[in-house]
Amino acid sequence: MRRAGRVGWVLALVVVGWCVLAWGAARWLKVESELGRADALVVLGGSGAYVERTHRAAELWRGGRAPKIILTDDAQISGWSVAEQRNPLFVERAFAELRAAGVPAEKIEVLPAPVAGTYHETLVLRDYAKERNLRALLFVTSAYHSRRALWTVRRVFAGSNVEVGLDSSAQEGEHTPRPLDWWLHAEGWSLVALEYPKLVYYHWQYR
Repeated sequence: MRRAGRVGWVLALVVVGWCVLAWGAARWLKVESELGRADALVVLGGSGAYVERTHRAAELWRGGRAPKIILTDDAQISGWSVAEQRNPLFVERAFAELRAAGVPAEKIEVLPAPVAGTYHETLVLRDYAKERNLRALLFVTSAYHSRRALWTVRRVFAGSNVEVGLDSSAQEGEHTPRPLDWWLHAEGWSLVALEYPKLVYYHWQYR
């Protein structure tokens, strides 16, 4: 009985330790960089994450944080749309989501060049900002993508005279599992656990 009790205590400590570690790992990924008013809001591409990212961008737009919203095209095809009888691109769904949130079509710009990954996407946006003489961009992304996104944005825009900020205030539950129990969901492992090797790769590849 005493041995069983000790085993029980050990298991309890392991579970508690894991919960604390998992919570800390998720919380560490969530960062922001404040920026007042910007020339444009940029919704970073993320396929299935378009709902929470566009909702946040629309909220910021309604709050007067920027006069327009920029979308990038990751060229990824979404699921079947019964209404349209086709598989729209995720960027098309993001555009429709912004419109449904009250953002006028003329206030949304979709960059034509397809992008592949956060780093390439940021390069395209830097060139766009230079061409349009923009001085401040506020990037919007999901919480667990925010640390890598902010590192990338700051690195790419360094020396460009463009002020950058990042907002990652997406509501937990839309696409972002809670830090407390992300590990109980398959999607949580792809959003949190797999983000760490991506961070290592970015720091190694784009240092």
